[in-house]
Amino acid sequence: MQRIVIVIPTYNEAGNVVPLTRALEKIASRVKSSEIHLLFVDDNSPDGTRKVIEKLCQSKRFIHLLNNKRKGGLGHAYKKGFLYAIAKLQADYLFQFDADLQHDENIIPPMIKALDDGADLVLGSRYMPGGAIPKNWPPHRKFLSIVGNLFIRFVMGNFRVRDWTTGYRGIKASVVNNILPLMGNSAFNGYTYQIGFLVKSLQKGYTVAEVPFHFRDRTEGSSKLGPEYIFNTMRYIMKARLSEIVNNRIFKFVITGGTGTLVQITALYFYRMGLGYQLANFLSIETAIVSNFTLSNLWTFADRKLKAVQIPGKFVQFNLASAGSILIQLAIAFMGEKFIGLHFLFTVPFVSINVDTGMIFSIVGILIGMFWNFFAYSHFVWKKK
Repeated sequence: MQRIVIVIPTYNEAGNVVPLTRALEKIASRVKSSEIHLLFVDDNSPDGTRKVIEKLCQSKRFIHLLNNKRKGGLGHAYKKGFLYAIAKLQADYLFQFDADLQHDENIIPPMIKALDDGADLVLGSRYMPGGAIPKNWPPHRKFLSIVGNLFIRFVMGNFRVRDWTTGYRGIKASVVNNILPLMGNSAFNGYTYQIGFLVKSLQKGYTVAEVPFHFRDRTEGSSKLGPEYIFNTMRYIMKARLSEIVNNRIFKFVITGGTGTLVQITALYFYRMGLGYQLANFLSIETAIVSNFTLSNLWTFADRKLKAVQIPGKFVQFNLASAGSILIQLAIAFMGEKFIGLHFLFTVPFVSINVDTGMIFSIVGILIGMFWNFFAYSHFVWKKK
């Protein structure tokens, strides 16, 4: 029988602990295939939350308590709770659950089923068909919730995930073991943990499923969310997305190719001062190849960086792999000169470089050849081991 541990961070939730426990105990009795435990992680609440939980622990063996000596934040509570649940309670699945009764416990069984069916992480979703936020929320809160979530989906370029900011989640222990080491930074000790865990899980290629639920309004206690939550979340999302873009191999390839293009055009300009167009074009292509090989090895394919002894042979292979691009560029240059001819077009201001049709032929050839190059370099020169 698999073991599920529902981790519940608390801070000043004395009035919610008992009704929450009753609700979750009722659900646990319906789940016959799993043994469900509740793990409260209290941030040294001054309202007596810890004493209420300790009293429950005395009569109910499935309830556990971790008490922090100081307020560490939501992310810190989840990280500490997850590690304890895996190491001490041998959890197979872990659930995140708010102590304020806003999460609907009735969707725990379908969330478990989604994990059993192959999902690595399951989100309780307010923004998919069947889900909802409280109707009595004031307009400004509804606006911030809905628009904020849409903004994150847009920035991250991922519209498959409907609810990016939900704190209601079911997660396989194996996922937690792989993601938590990436979240040691204290920046993830607060509410940024929520979005950070999801971003890193998606980056690792884990399967995410969603189950709709109706988000309830709080009846006891007060919300811990403040303006800093919105600011920190937006800041993290922008940084995470920028990092994804900069570290994306295609982005690096485009920058490397763009640099090679500048090298080639500059070399072509100078070579043509003393050479015929076709020879100058060929030599400028080879000059760009040297530039592209160097940048590709040091940056674009840095994770597959060649050893020193491999470089001579791989450079020859790089040239051969680039042959398709060279043929494309030479063919376009030849046909352009034959059917259109070499004509002056304009002079670039400030640098006084004359641009003619020959340079345009070269640029078109470069752009088309880049598609071939990415395929060839990825599959032949820097192929995965």
